[in-house]
Amino acid sequence: MEALLSIDSAIVTWLNQWMGEWGVVDKAAELVVSDYLVPTLMSLALMSTWFLARDPSDRAANQKGVLVALLGVGFSNLTVLIINQFYFRDRPFVGHELEMLFYQPTDSSFPANPAAVAFAIAFGVFLYNRALGVALGGLASLWVLSRMYSGVFYLSDGLGGAAIGVSITYVFSLLMRLIEPLPTTVLSTMRRFHLA
Repeated sequence: MEALLSIDSAIVTWLNQWMGEWGVVDKAAELVVSDYLVPTLMSLALMSTWFLARDPSDRAANQKGVLVALLGVGFSNLTVLIINQFYFRDRPFVGHELEMLFYQPTDSSFPANPAAVAFAIAFGVFLYNRALGVALGGLASLWVLSRMYSGVFYLSDGLGGAAIGVSITYVFSLLMRLIEPLPTTVLSTMRRFHLA
């Protein structure tokens, strides 16, 4: 465990040392690290995935992907909340002198809730729409990296959150297949009311 903490600390301090060296990178990181840009882009991606498709079969697959992603998000949040009741880890800026681009959160650093949410969305979409899922996975990775660069959480926090998001979303994708034709029936009913 000490080795992991040492590696985490080394990575965060190495990344953070570059802050102030390249203004463009700092400005980009300041934009990406926020609580707004990535969640807004992912929400817009989910909405467009829900409503836009080339044909009815693509639309049905996309909508199942959105349902799986949303279930993954909800239960990943719950999992992080439960873990945080039993385990608290200080943020990197508490134990290290780091430059900050972001406010100083007071909740537990591990597991990283933003990583759990972002990777739940990316993986849920990926299971049904590979190209968009890969793009969202890249966006989720960029969010995690910007938060490490800004001293908000460690690499293991991001990896732990990502693992939670992906694994819980995968479980819901399996459950969705098990309870078929219920998801298809629900989506068909929603289409009759122009909700899908």
